Amino acid sequence: MTLTKTPGGLANPRLGLDARSLQSILTVDDEDQVVALRGARLRLHREGEVGDQVAVFLPLDQLFDIRADAALRLWRALTGRTPGPDPGALTPERRGRLILALRALDGRLERATYPEIAAVLFDTAPISKRDWISHELRDQTGRIVRLGFSMMRGGYRRLLLHPYRRRV
Repeated sequence: MTLTKTPGGLANPRLGLDARSLQSILTVDDEDQVVALRGARLRLHREGEVGDQVAVFLPLDQLFDIRADAALRLWRALTGRTPGPDPGALTPERRGRLILALRALDGRLERATYPEIAAVLFDTAPISKRDWISHELRDQTGRIVRLGFSMMRGGYRRLLLHPYRRRV
């Protein structure tokens, strides 16, 4: 997202946030013109003087709706409102499943059997070979191990696009 000077004729001086009001809220690294606001990093456009009203530059591309949501969250934060939930944050359930997948992968790479992995991951008693055939954790353990191997083979990169990985 890029902050820039509002083009003439588009801004209503009574309604806009000017750069002076933003400077009290944002911390700017002059070298890169990077702005930090509550952990978010934005790139500043070098145009504009102090006192100019600022605008957000949003390219009309496949990620426009994502950028518009980010701009709306920024505006809410700048005006003292709650920005709302971060759409890129992993849910606790997803995070837990990824942790299980990595633990299962470690077990498999150490030559542990699926029943042994299930017993450790799900904190159950050891499962015999005979019971394993129809055990309720059999399919779940297999899926988690497959997810671990998928992540090892490069699938972890999907996390960088979370939750937008199906759009790009």
